[in-house]
Amino acid sequence: MSTADTPAIRIRGLSKRFGSKVVLDNLDLDVDRGRSLVVIGASGTGKSVLIKCILGIIEPDAGTIEINGVDVVRGRRRAAAKARAECGMLFQGGALFDSLKVWENVAFRLVQAEGMNRREARELAIQTLARVGLKPETADLMPAELSGGMQKRVGLARAIASEPSIIFFDEPTTGLDPIMADVINQLIRNVTAGQRTALTITHDMQSVRHIADKVAMIYNGKIHWSGPVEAIDDPQDAHVEQFVQGHSEGPIPVQITAD
Repeated sequence: MSTADTPAIRIRGLSKRFGSKVVLDNLDLDVDRGRSLVVIGASGTGKSVLIKCILGIIEPDAGTIEINGVDVVRGRRRAAAKARAECGMLFQGGALFDSLKVWENVAFRLVQAEGMNRREARELAIQTLARVGLKPETADLMPAELSGGMQKRVGLARAIASEPSIIFFDEPTTGLDPIMADVINQLIRNVTAGQRTALTITHDMQSVRHIADKVAMIYNGKIHWSGPVEAIDDPQDAHVEQFVQGHSEGPIPVQITAD
C-alpha cells in the first residue's frame, strides 16, 4: 500500500476503561488522508478520550494507533513524538494562555518547540491571524480582551501555525451564537479542505453538515456506524437517526434524574 493510500490515522482494537467503566471497547477507525471526519455520539461515549489517546494525553489499555503509518502506542518514543508533531489541535474552550499576548499564543509551539526567534514568530503569527480573519492589531491584545468568537479564531490560528498535516477539533462551535458558529465552520473548511486531514468531535449537527466529508458514530465504546455526510439524514440506522434528530425516544437510553 502506497503512502497516499495509507490512512492518515489508523486505529485498531483501541480499548480504554476507567475503573469499572469501559469507555472504548476494541474500537477500529480509519481517517482518510486529506479528508474531514467528524465523530458524533452522546456525552460520555468516549469521543474526547479517543482524541486524547491519539495525541498521547491518555494511554490506552490495548490497541494500536498509527499516525501517517507510525505506531504511536508501541513504536519508538522519538518516532511517535515526530508523528504527533504533525498534528494541530483546536481545544473546546480555546485553551489560550491568559498571561501571553495573542501572537505569543499563536506562535507558542514555534518558539518553544521549534526554536524560532520571537521577531520571526510574531510576523508569522500575524500572517496566520489574517488567515482566520483577524487584523494585525489583534496580535498584541491579551486573551481577556477577546470575545468568545475571537478566542476560537486565535485557537484555530495556533492550531495551523506550524502547518500540521492533521488537525483535531474538539467541539469547535460550543458556546458560540449561530452566526459566529457558521464563521468558525467556514474557517475550518477553508483551512482543511483538500489540504489537511481533520478529525472533529461535536454535538452540533449544523457543524457536522458543514465541515464533514464522512461521519462516524461512537456507541457502546465502538464505531457503531459510519458513512458519507450526505447519509446522516437517511442513515438506515435507528441509533444515528435518534441522535441526529435529537429524539428522547429510541434505542439510545436517556437517563433523566429528578431533582
